[in-house]
Amino acid sequence: MVKDYKNDIKRYIEMEKQILDSLSVDEIDEVMNVLENARLAGRRIFICGNGGSASTAAHIECDFNKGISYDQEIKYDIECLSDNVPMMMAIANDIGYNDIFVVPLRNKLKTGDVVIGISGSGNSENVLRAFRYANELGADTIAFTGYGGGKLKAMAKYNIHVAVDNMQIVEDIHLVLNHMMMYILSGMKGC
Repeated sequence: MVKDYKNDIKRYIEMEKQILDSLSVDEIDEVMNVLENARLAGRRIFICGNGGSASTAAHIECDFNKGISYDQEIKYDIECLSDNVPMMMAIANDIGYNDIFVVPLRNKLKTGDVVIGISGSGNSENVLRAFRYANELGADTIAFTGYGGGKLKAMAKYNIHVAVDNMQIVEDIHLVLNHMMMYILSGMKGC
């Protein structure tokens, strides 16, 4: 049996286009400037997320540390807090899952560093705790959110909000944002 998915495919693509068109260029520009200023000042950038957002966080770490930084004298220093599985499991087991990102930040984060949190709902408690600590310390906080933005959007100093109630589209756009920033910040060389 062959099913015709063409109309569903077209609807998904149209939704993706509409959301891309609705993004705030000003928000994206502001975030890119925060990231570039951190790089030029030698500040560290920490990034985290859960599930698909953890994957996006790791992808951003890779693309900025290697893709953008490869030919630059002053390189990005991004650490993905979602990538250290043994550390996360030790913290989750001994302290609690909600502290998996804030505990490593207490060891490493300095005033003026940057913390990026990726959360489709904007309500991931472990990301919120990381932002509370970062804000108290005087770090810059950048959120990539979806849906209504949740608590994270309100807590972040800078935010790129993907205003759609569809996790797949939100996660798609967050990854598009990574690739767009990488492309532009690397001098549009198509790394």
